[in-house]
Amino acid sequence: MNTLALLAALLPAFGAAATAAGGRDLRHAKFWSTAPIAAAFVLTLLVAIDHGSGGPSIHTYSIGTAGQFHVEIGTRVTGLSALVAVLVTSVATCVQVFSTTYLGGEPRYPSYAAFISLFTAAMLTVVYSADLIVLLVGWEIMGACSYFLIGHYWEKAVARPASIKAFLMTKTGDVPFLFGIIALGVQAHSFQINAVLAAAGSDSLSHPGWIAALLLCGVLGKSAQFPLHSWLPDAMAGPTPISALIHAATMVAAGIYVVALLYPVFAMCPAVLIAMAVIAAITMCGAALCAFAQTDVKKILAYSTVSQLAYMLGGLAVGGRSQAIYLLLAHGAFKALLFLAAGVVIHRVGSNELSAMGGLRFRMPIAYGTMTVGLLALAGIPPFSGFFGKEAVLGAAYDATGEFAAPGKIVLIFGLITAGLTAAYSLRLWLGVFHGPFPDAPHEHEAKVEAPQAELIPLVLLAIPAAALGLVVLFGTGFSKVIGGWYGEQGAAASDLWPGGLTTLLSLLFVLGFSALVYLAWRRDEHADPAETMLGPARDVLLNGFYFDRLIDVALVRPTRAAARLVDFLDTNVIDAYVRGSGSGARGLGTQLRRIQNGSIQFYLTCLFLGVVIMAAVYAYVGTVS
Repeated sequence: MNTLALLAALLPAFGAAATAAGGRDLRHAKFWSTAPIAAAFVLTLLVAIDHGSGGPSIHTYSIGTAGQFHVEIGTRVTGLSALVAVLVTSVATCVQVFSTTYLGGEPRYPSYAAFISLFTAAMLTVVYSADLIVLLVGWEIMGACSYFLIGHYWEKAVARPASIKAFLMTKTGDVPFLFGIIALGVQAHSFQINAVLAAAGSDSLSHPGWIAALLLCGVLGKSAQFPLHSWLPDAMAGPTPISALIHAATMVAAGIYVVALLYPVFAMCPAVLIAMAVIAAITMCGAALCAFAQTDVKKILAYSTVSQLAYMLGGLAVGGRSQAIYLLLAHGAFKALLFLAAGVVIHRVGSNELSAMGGLRFRMPIAYGTMTVGLLALAGIPPFSGFFGKEAVLGAAYDATGEFAAPGKIVLIFGLITAGLTAAYSLRLWLGVFHGPFPDAPHEHEAKVEAPQAELIPLVLLAIPAAALGLVVLFGTGFSKVIGGWYGEQGAAASDLWPGGLTTLLSLLFVLGFSALVYLAWRRDEHADPAETMLGPARDVLLNGFYFDRLIDVALVRPTRAAARLVDFLDTNVIDAYVRGSGSGARGLGTQLRRIQNGSIQFYLTCLFLGVVIMAAVYAYVGTVS
């Protein structure tokens, strides 16, 4: 099993190398970017089936010592890692297949496909790693890949700053994350994940709150949570398929995965759990409001991702590890579906704007059907997977006791509000794209088929888990055991993933109420945008993300630039001036001394006589004074 896991992680890396080695040969790139990841998907399925609901399976290789630490690399397979690895490889396979026609004719496709394969290998390294240092390597490689992929269209003015912004904001969180990893390994006397979890379980970590806070900073950056969230909407400057991969299965999912993996460390500090709940509440509601106001389809889905990740963080804050991971898996399926379906629509319409769309349900039936499934799951409509994921988190928040009670109240209140807002922007997106009047402007798709088969097949495949993953909760007891047993609790079932009861009733009331308001606003005037009608003057604030980027510009960017200008001034006019002055002074002194050396014996004797007289006078004066 561990050998298969290692091979599954190595195959995409090999595919990245083979794709890059083929140069601009598109046929070569399409094969080597797709086949290794598809093989890795099969291997991760075999690993998940073989593991079942058993405890951790670890296999490491010793590579030497570094000071007091014994360095080992290897794989660690648990229920958690097995399920997340299947999510990663399945979405990556769909994205690579989709990209063969979506971007397959571009000369830059080979480099794009190679980076996606490397991205996938890095995420699998994070998922299967048995050591925190190896996990950190995969963590950082993902950040580098995201920089190159977001900036794929580097000739566009928006792509370059978007890639730099993503890199800098995620690195802002990665620096404290690195210190947290170091502190955790030093206090546990090992960087092996099992040793770290054992140290946390035996309460032998000193200052666990500081460690958890440092780790949380990295999670906020990677998973785009407040206040390090604004890079994700701007990342839409990259190609749509990479948006699907980043938003569904890699990068942003890595942060939630790490919290679940090291959850005993976070659970040792109630203050950190409260901070997680507050951050989740701010992020989920704020991002949902911004999503409702956006006019760009991809930005609606981007803010939606930020909000849904906050749901998962909130589930972890209230002790709902299993519930948060179930929502992560469900979200990976329906969010990848939504981005790829949106890519099909955008590619054919030629615009990201909702105002350029409308009435497409008959012209693009497969995109309409599959995107409808994804939006129903996102909105939390039963029996789709998103409904059970959100209900699981809300139920965990409602049932939270002890140190989880305070975070539970926060997550429950804001989670219910967010459930209504999510349904509102999902319905607005669905109506704006597929219903209402068809714009008068000519559309590229009118003269063509809906999309190539390589783009439509991934939509259908992703629609199946988006629609049917909820059935696992209703009829599958083994799934709960797999999630519940990731820390070695063999055969131990997790908490019910669908608690039902009061939270279900309340969330459905919020969903139906907010949806009804949007639908009524749309019915009054199908040409008008429900967001503009309902939000009024607040529309501009939400459209610009609460002007958070301007706040960052005023609070951080401008002072940093001013400090840089000051440093430049001091370097040029003080330090460099001193260096230049030293050289000029030495050169001037040399010039004067050269004039004295004129070869005249009389001049030399005169100078010598004057020197003797001056010395005698000084000596006589000193003697008189003393």
